[in-house]
Amino acid sequence: MDTKMIGNKIAVARKKINMSQAGLAAHVFVSAQAVGKWERGESLPDVITLNQLAKILGVDLNYFSENQQPPEDVRLYKVAANGDVDQTKQEIADPSDPGELQLLTNFSGSDLVKSDFAGVKAHKSKFNGSALRGSDFTKADLTGSSFSGSDIRAANFEEANLTVCTLSVSDLTEARFNKAILVRTEFSRSALTGAKFSNAKLIDVKLTKTDLRQTIFENCVFDGVDFNYSDLSGLCFDKQVFTGVKFHNSALTDVSFNGATLNCVSFRSPYALTNRYYRAIKTIRFDDAMMDKLTYATLKGLGADLSKVTFI
Repeated sequence: MDTKMIGNKIAVARKKINMSQAGLAAHVFVSAQAVGKWERGESLPDVITLNQLAKILGVDLNYFSENQQPPEDVRLYKVAANGDVDQTKQEIADPSDPGELQLLTNFSGSDLVKSDFAGVKAHKSKFNGSALRGSDFTKADLTGSSFSGSDIRAANFEEANLTVCTLSVSDLTEARFNKAILVRTEFSRSALTGAKFSNAKLIDVKLTKTDLRQTIFENCVFDGVDFNYSDLSGLCFDKQVFTGVKFHNSALTDVSFNGATLNCVSFRSPYALTNRYYRAIKTIRFDDAMMDKLTYATLKGLGADLSKVTFI
């Protein structure tokens, strides 16, 4: 990490809004001497302070990247005497610029409650053991990132790219995934109570060993999804599309697939076939569903009510 480059960028952005070192120091609760050391490249602010600096200086976190555009090409703000931040200029750099690189990749153990990560590019970043409750990841590119043991309650992942991301042993209560890009994403042993997946296509996603009883799925397409050892009891999958999906070792009592399309979908008991498993399968609703003949045969053999099913 180039401390001199970061220090120079702090100085340039600070001068652009006519703020003194002492003034900037007061906003982030450090001494003016500390700001001086940052700008001379003698030390670096920690990740939380850097996030605060980005907001105060009116720049995106990516501004501190080595190849990011100078502050005259990014959104700038003026900090008033009362601490309010007013926008003074808006010239946003092209986010598709191939020179745009992420600076920070390890946010583990950080207090980032309600942080603004909207639109950032953060490939292979680590958010392990972090407080991210209420954070905004709208349209962020988080490809290959990991969220393990983190508090991600009420976070917004709308249109975020979560390709090859791992979210394990994390609290995702009431998190939102509207139109999120979910390709080979792994959710494991995480809390998804009230979490909402809407208008999304889940491709080769794993939702394993997870309690999904109060998770919401609306207008989704499931392609190659694995629900191994998850509890789906009471879920509504009405009018959604399932291709190559595995419901192996899953709890499926009172699940609804009314009007859904099921093609090459596999159902397998967690143990040897028992009366309890048969009873659970009989509670699943398939009214007006469409399915291929192999899926139909599997469910028929398990005793499912397929009286209102049609073939694809």
